[in-house]
Amino acid sequence: MSLQSKLESGKFAISCEFGPLKGTDTHEIKENIEILKGKVDAANVTDQQSSVMRMSGLITSALCVQGGLEPIFQMTCRDRNRIALQSDLLGAWVMGIKNVLSLTGDLPSLGDHPQAKGVFDLDSVTLLQAITRLNEGFDMSDTELKGKPSFFAGAVVKVDSNTEASEELQIAKMQKKISAGAKFFQTQAVYDPASFGKFMKRVEKYKVPVMAGIIPLKNVGMAKYMNANVAGVHVPDNLIEKMSAAAKEDREKVGIQIAADCIKQMKPMCQGVHIMAIGWEKKVPEIMAAAGL
Repeated sequence: MSLQSKLESGKFAISCEFGPLKGTDTHEIKENIEILKGKVDAANVTDQQSSVMRMSGLITSALCVQGGLEPIFQMTCRDRNRIALQSDLLGAWVMGIKNVLSLTGDLPSLGDHPQAKGVFDLDSVTLLQAITRLNEGFDMSDTELKGKPSFFAGAVVKVDSNTEASEELQIAKMQKKISAGAKFFQTQAVYDPASFGKFMKRVEKYKVPVMAGIIPLKNVGMAKYMNANVAGVHVPDNLIEKMSAAAKEDREKVGIQIAADCIKQMKPMCQGVHIMAIGWEKKVPEIMAAAGL
């Protein structure tokens, strides 16, 4: 069953995420595909994540299709104008890629080529509008296509907002993305199920599937780094203390258990989970098992 079919039928869906490598060696990508296929419903393929140059996410998504793992092609607006974005979308459809996650993208100055120029001709909302228009059989200049795609388009929403005003802003952004054509959402990493539950009650009226994001914590430093540097992500002090109290050799196990516990608590509140096991893709089946998925 495809990700779209699962979410639209109300069944709980599971996605994960991995990034293309910097180079042409595809061994690790193919290894991840073998580990993940048949276990998750789909896998996000990142698009030059954190503005670091890597192999094309489009080609990596095509490798997923060939290997039997359904990809979610992440598409950012940082590196391509509207012509290139639409062109890549049409090519993606021909290669069997059905899911697209629309993102604005990080600034080039944050990556390994800080001198690069960001394009940002579109943003996550206008890219969703472009995808919707392609699905209708027209490009952004209203020229009719010879054969049209039927993408299942998604977007990202931040859940952990520091103030009521910031939460209102995130919900307003979510509404804009739904109006532009978003059919599902993945959240940034969530470690506070109670806060997540309150957010879900506020947005359930939109009747768009939401997949709760979780990043398994590998160590205390990782948790503190995300609190200090990743907007919209907050690891509560009690979880950091739990990691700190564990013996050094047990902290990875504790991180997996924290992720599993969060998933268990959030599962009744949402329509799916998105496991972002950064560089730890081989642990995804273990996390799923610990969460009872």
